[in-house]
Amino acid sequence: MRKRIDSHARTPVAILGCTGSIGTQALDVCRQHADRLQVVALSAHSRTEELVRYAREFDVAHAAVTDPRHAADPILSELPHGCDLLTGEDSAAELACMDDCDVVLVSIVGAAGLAASHAALTSGKRLALANKESLVVGGDLLMPLARPGQLLPVDSEHGAIFQCLIGEDAREVHCIWLTCSGGPFYGRSPRELESVTRRDALAHPTWNMGAKITIDSATLMNKGLERIEAMHLFGMGLDRINVLIQRESKIHSMVEFVDGSVIAHLGASDMRIPIQYALSYPERWDSPAPRVDFRELGSLSFGAPDMDAFRCLKLAEIAGEMGGTMPCVLNAANEVAVDAFLHDRLGFNDIARVVDACMNAHERLDVVSFEQLADVDAWTRRRAAQAIASLA
Repeated sequence: MRKRIDSHARTPVAILGCTGSIGTQALDVCRQHADRLQVVALSAHSRTEELVRYAREFDVAHAAVTDPRHAADPILSELPHGCDLLTGEDSAAELACMDDCDVVLVSIVGAAGLAASHAALTSGKRLALANKESLVVGGDLLMPLARPGQLLPVDSEHGAIFQCLIGEDAREVHCIWLTCSGGPFYGRSPRELESVTRRDALAHPTWNMGAKITIDSATLMNKGLERIEAMHLFGMGLDRINVLIQRESKIHSMVEFVDGSVIAHLGASDMRIPIQYALSYPERWDSPAPRVDFRELGSLSFGAPDMDAFRCLKLAEIAGEMGGTMPCVLNAANEVAVDAFLHDRLGFNDIARVVDACMNAHERLDVVSFEQLADVDAWTRRRAAQAIASLA
């Protein structure tokens, strides 16, 4: 095993989920600030060729492949000399505990990121969290573990809110305005959404993201999950976290205070900015993205979301208000339904129908352990598969 990197010169970073959209943009930030950041560990689920390429580029000390079916891919023999390779479902969480890193960026997709987030917090690392499902599913268990400044949100909206609150008294907050582009189908009716195709839904108007989050953005489930995430991060009820359509995606969120003042976070639609801030905090480094010339922007538009057309947003609100194990059901059912939609086994509006069926079949419980959440997750996935079969 390699010796620990000297963090006096550079901060040692582990990037979990390095082949996805957030992971690759985080690597770009690390390239631009190689004098400040040292990538020491990388994980991927199944894209081992990309994992090896990045591991060689950054000469990492540790790598992990979480999909057992790819644990013996021949390409893995080309990892850097001396690089430790971990495999299996728990391998990303093992990386999060290693002494070699000080900051762990969790950009694993879905509920699978929960174990890694928990491992990072319990081992005292700074957690740069790009996996909202960790808090949606396990926020009741994770948030009590986080010391002040230990958990930095990477979502552009939550990173914006975090920055708007710096130096402010949280007790003086009236509400949060959580912004949303509205996705590719803003303004469409439920009937019009029935004919939406996978290709249509993957065409997001402003953000370049992975397939799952892009579909979540099209259904507005992503914003529903983000409301629950914000509830945990900032200690506020859903009734004080308002969704605001901001089509240009230049206002990343706003905080309104009791005296009527509103602080907004504006900037380019580029995820490298919140990723970098989560790695550089409390410092600010040179921008990794082109700057916005507000003289040329023209205008900013605002609107309210349609919860009748975008039923997933309403279902997330119900789950968030109920709390307990219900957000776990919401998330697991959505993951299964979105996967079915991406494989042309389910219609666009059927995603909400599957989630609704699973929530109606579940009896809400208080969250008591990660084992309990794993059981609820597994039950929900089986129930979602049944719902999908009934809609076929």
